[in-house]
Amino acid sequence: MQEEQALLQRAKQGDQAAFGQLVARYEKQVYHQALRLLGQAEDAGDVTQEVFFKAWRGLPSFQGDSTLSTWLYRLTGNAAIDLLRREGKRRGEVSLDDEAGGWDNRLASPDDPPERALEREDLKRAVAWGLSQLSLEHRQVLVLREINGASYEQIGQVLDLPPGTVKSRVARARLALARLLREAGYGP
Repeated sequence: MQEEQALLQRAKQGDQAAFGQLVARYEKQVYHQALRLLGQAEDAGDVTQEVFFKAWRGLPSFQGDSTLSTWLYRLTGNAAIDLLRREGKRRGEVSLDDEAGGWDNRLASPDDPPERALEREDLKRAVAWGLSQLSLEHRQVLVLREINGASYEQIGQVLDLPPGTVKSRVARARLALARLLREAGYGP
């Protein structure tokens, strides 16, 4: 954490190499969050570039009231929403096939028999489909909470919501996803 703070201070003073190290540290997280929100690799790449461009420009005014990762989550969410509004896109396919797939990592085991691996792939597709059917509001909180592992407080900072509102949105989003998956034939 101290190393990150030192990099952050150097980057705030215009040190591009320090900023490059911060980008390298957070680039995958930003990209994967954008990919899950947008569903298209090209769009996620564009948003990732936009986020780090905005971060570079905004570093001098970054006060550190939140962690750098929380600030980047907020920038990513806002950039993804802006892109969706700008291009008028509606709930595309969401990919959970990337290497940092949080749910996938929790579902996978190298010792799984082949039938379990097939079940896991089927479940990943079902969850990706279910996420794509949710409202952007619900998709955002689930991606941040369940995939990125953000705390309720962090999500509240990203979305500018009180923690109680975040908890209720996460609960409603989980119920909505469960209902969609049940209606599609997954689960009891």
